[in-house]
Amino acid sequence: MDTQKLKAVASRAGLADTYISAWGEPTNVSDTVLVKLLAALGYDTTDDATLEASAVRKHQQDLLAPVFVLRENQQVDITLTLGKSVRVGDFSWSLMTENGETIEGWLESQVIRDTREQDGKLVFRLADALPMGYHQLTLRRKRRKSAFTSTIIVAPVTCYKQTSLQSDEKLWGTTVQLYTLKSEQNWGIGDFSDLMQLVGNVASRGGNFVGLNPIHSLFPANPEGASPYSPSSRRWLNVLYIDVINVAEFALSDAAQQRVGSTEFQARIKAARDAEWVNYSEVADLKMSVLPMLWETFKTRQLAKQTDRAQSFNRYVDDGGMSLLHQAAFDALHAELKNTDDAIWGWPVFPEKYRHFSTPAVQAFIKENQDAVHFYMYLQWLAEEQLSAVQQLATDRGMDIGLYRDLAVGVCDSGAESWADEGALSLDASIGAPPDILGPLGQNWGLPPLNPDYLVKHAYTPYIDLLRANMKHCGALRIDHVLGLLRLWWIPRGDSAQDGAYLYYPVEEMLAILALESHRNQCSIIGEDLGTVPDEIVEPLVEGGVHSYKVFFFETAEDGGYLSPAHYPVQSMSTLCTHDMPTLRGFWHCDDLRLGKELGLYPDEAQLEGLFTARAEMKQKMLNSIRWHGWLPETIGQDALYVPMDQSLSHAMQMHLAAGSSALLGLQLEDWLEMDKPVNVPGTVDQYPNWRRKLSATLDELFARPEINGLCQRLTDVRAKASQYKE
Repeated sequence: MDTQKLKAVASRAGLADTYISAWGEPTNVSDTVLVKLLAALGYDTTDDATLEASAVRKHQQDLLAPVFVLRENQQVDITLTLGKSVRVGDFSWSLMTENGETIEGWLESQVIRDTREQDGKLVFRLADALPMGYHQLTLRRKRRKSAFTSTIIVAPVTCYKQTSLQSDEKLWGTTVQLYTLKSEQNWGIGDFSDLMQLVGNVASRGGNFVGLNPIHSLFPANPEGASPYSPSSRRWLNVLYIDVINVAEFALSDAAQQRVGSTEFQARIKAARDAEWVNYSEVADLKMSVLPMLWETFKTRQLAKQTDRAQSFNRYVDDGGMSLLHQAAFDALHAELKNTDDAIWGWPVFPEKYRHFSTPAVQAFIKENQDAVHFYMYLQWLAEEQLSAVQQLATDRGMDIGLYRDLAVGVCDSGAESWADEGALSLDASIGAPPDILGPLGQNWGLPPLNPDYLVKHAYTPYIDLLRANMKHCGALRIDHVLGLLRLWWIPRGDSAQDGAYLYYPVEEMLAILALESHRNQCSIIGEDLGTVPDEIVEPLVEGGVHSYKVFFFETAEDGGYLSPAHYPVQSMSTLCTHDMPTLRGFWHCDDLRLGKELGLYPDEAQLEGLFTARAEMKQKMLNSIRWHGWLPETIGQDALYVPMDQSLSHAMQMHLAAGSSALLGLQLEDWLEMDKPVNVPGTVDQYPNWRRKLSATLDELFARPEINGLCQRLTDVRAKASQYKE
């Protein structure tokens, strides 16, 4: 295939044929990779002629684009692709605003630019400005039966911020992986009732938020598929977080109470609760043996009588529409198939007739198993009901933000969303990261990416629905890998992460929609912008009101020393550690490097030695920074080689960060408990029990500790003082 022609088509498709590596070197993408990715995008790559022909078809411009995305107070100029011989006087237009108002006019009187002779474009001004929201434009031509339609999206310039953030107050909160919470009540996994207790404890100690891992739906029939960052769907919830005892129907079900109250069942709960690691299979078996009993009670006590509670459920099902049906049908079918064959982990190994939602066999299954499908809808409703109650408590307790949720970068290729996909996802590709210093082979996350062409043609509806679903019942949303709004590393299906390329997305439009939905849902935005950050995304994120994500360990100056947290941008969230890092104690004692060696992650001994050396230098520079800013107690030595991570040093580091300028400060409960084991080891699948390690203390024990209550008081005081400081 002709390389120049190939690269020209790739460029029009948004694929970059070069990129800057983690070592700062320009790197070429192979022709083979470009061909495979163009095929994944729907181009015919048989030969040069078919490629060019398919490119012409794909980029054929309609008379009226499917969507226009504008900012608030921007003039509404609509560009048409129109032949120069077409009579402009034949066109009229009408606009239905979001609130139902209709505006009409004739095209000819509002033309502001006609360059059809040069580029086939004609521009007319619809209005000086439109209110924020989603509006529908209809263009009609005489003697043509069907009209041309488009969506006009008008968005604010920046994302929403709570009043306290607008006033430059400095807020703090805790971050936690929900499943790690321990209590005397849960069934071996942190649940929404545990979360409610945590929110209450943090609120009463001056905290303003609790940050969560993604709580997206996973696989009830395959509970060991536990990564919150490889969800079945990002629009629905993980039903294993339901507190069974707290469901209204539990108090009405004698059968459920007898089952749960039995000696054998209580022994199983205690064993699951006392285990150091979450036993997902046991937790799922316990909960899924009782929840069907509650569904039976709901049907007889609520649905049969059409009570208010039943009507609330029916409204939820109606509002959930096809997406909820996709999720519930998938879960019901998966459970049915798993009962007959335990090896069925997802839809790629379903019998052929069941491998897509739209097949006749699946539609027949839904019709014949309506009760099972509705049961999984009921579970989603219960999960949302309990999550909503947590955010309501946060609001009642005066938290400015309450919960902040986490939006994973994609969905796995074996779950409900990809099973029901009609083109929004590119299933012949997955996303990841190119090679870098710590990952010389790159990363392949096994997540099919959103297709940007589909997004535009469907007026960004899948993206809008995704944002709305994840901005429910929270005051902030953290977007994992926010750089993906600009570009994602696409890898042809089945290939290694090295053989990929960056595909660029319509970042301005996606940021605008993010701002609009942020305001609609009164939800501030945190963007996880770690790693190699392209220059072209920095300013749009800042101007768009997205809080940057500042991890203390990574914030170094050109001389290698650590930046003072006082110099972090105000529009940021700062933290010491993340879920992809070792705990504070594990980092300081190099436990992660030793574990990596045991797991075979560093086969090159010289590389490992270099990492140990670099870690020692980092620790010394951190110690120097904390001491220079006056937060290091006199009882702690100045040579990092001989200073262990203990409570005094941990608290000093947290105070050092708390005194900084970031609007938000998030601290991990693991570090309050001085834990050493990580919750996740990047680069591993089976070598380490990722997403299973619990906290080392129950919530009651944690908040009964004087040192933790004292830390919370100091955090509140230091953050209040930082709020008053103005440079």
